[in-house]
Amino acid sequence: MNAAVPGKALLFVESNTSGTGRLFVRVARSMGFHPVLVTARPEKYAYLAEEGAPEVVAVPRADEDELHALIAERWGGAAGVAGITSSSEYFIATAAALAARFGLAGPDAAAVRAARDKSRQRAVLAAGGVPSPAFRAVSSAPEAAAAAREIGFPVILKPVDGSGSVGVRACADAAEAESHAALLFASGGAGARVLVESFVAGDEFSVEVFSGRVVGITRKHLGAPPFFVEAGHDYPADVPGETARALVDSVTRGTELLGLGWGPLHWELRIDREGRAVPMEVNPRLAGGFIPELVRHAQGIDLIRETLRLVVGREPGLVPTRRDHASIRFLFAPVAGRLAAIEGMQEALGRPDVVEVTAYRRVGEELAVHGDFRDRIGHVVACAGEARAAARAAERARDTVRVRIDAPVDGADEADEAAAPLAGAREGAA
Repeated sequence: MNAAVPGKALLFVESNTSGTGRLFVRVARSMGFHPVLVTARPEKYAYLAEEGAPEVVAVPRADEDELHALIAERWGGAAGVAGITSSSEYFIATAAALAARFGLAGPDAAAVRAARDKSRQRAVLAAGGVPSPAFRAVSSAPEAAAAAREIGFPVILKPVDGSGSVGVRACADAAEAESHAALLFASGGAGARVLVESFVAGDEFSVEVFSGRVVGITRKHLGAPPFFVEAGHDYPADVPGETARALVDSVTRGTELLGLGWGPLHWELRIDREGRAVPMEVNPRLAGGFIPELVRHAQGIDLIRETLRLVVGREPGLVPTRRDHASIRFLFAPVAGRLAAIEGMQEALGRPDVVEVTAYRRVGEELAVHGDFRDRIGHVVACAGEARAAARAAERARDTVRVRIDAPVDGADEADEAAAPLAGAREGAA
């Protein structure tokens, strides 16, 4: 397959609404390509109104056959298109199928679609000898309660095709399991399924994999149960050798079993009481939570650029150019309500080792508590020569920023109440 020449269109079938979505566009342009966002809902992308926005092609829906006809007619297929991809997990399989139909580079669409079903992930990994929790895939709230009783409490409930921790919750008894499952089914529509699995206690990590090669290990900092919102990450994780080996062994075996040997993968795992690395899930995409930016700061590897190099038929380069440590800590509103101010950002940016302080929400916006990635309203990033130094710097910078909330939204300060409208979060995770 010949590498595409610069100047051609590089098509994104939908995108993340936050995080890496805009970064993919920026990097595509810096590589000399013409980024085009093909979307059924342009209004959901705030970054389109900002400087450097891509060309936008609005379509009725992101249907594979309809997009194939559009690409053939508008760009002449591969003659005018350098590559087709997506930064949204919900559309990676569609983009991969389109790329294959035009002879362009991409992952195996069938493998991606299969892996997005978390119940299938569980079944394949368990059958292949990878440490796994007990699980059941269910189609109704009463089934969820029955499965939870059979597995034993506490249990974790999640949509089988979710992303960004949307809808993920720990349940302590059958009543909680049935109630939360009912919310998931109400939001998921016809044919929705829910995964009920045993809770695995232990430290959580992610392993970033690229075309079968382990790039590095990330330590994840989670908020309090029952939602486990990701509050920060440290990269590369400072872990004992036996822990690193367990993590690498699980993801290497799992990657082979699932047939996901092309491009980026984001594995999430916990180290259980026996020291086993138990996968929570694998996502056939780059990590969210700005982990690719941590990799870039710490090692000089730009995973977004390397992904796009693959997409346009070039060989990626994954050789570190430095060996530092980077940490991110997210900013959260203390309660739901109207954002009155985010203070201390310049002071935080002036602290030693801090390289970035960013807010995602504007003063005057109404903030709710969802119990997932949507609760994050900004972040700080620090980079240092040692893991502890980077983590301490990020935490001090986070504590310097003060978030003020006015006029709390009635009834919206309870995460379990605000978690009901899950459908609105789909397509934007990461």
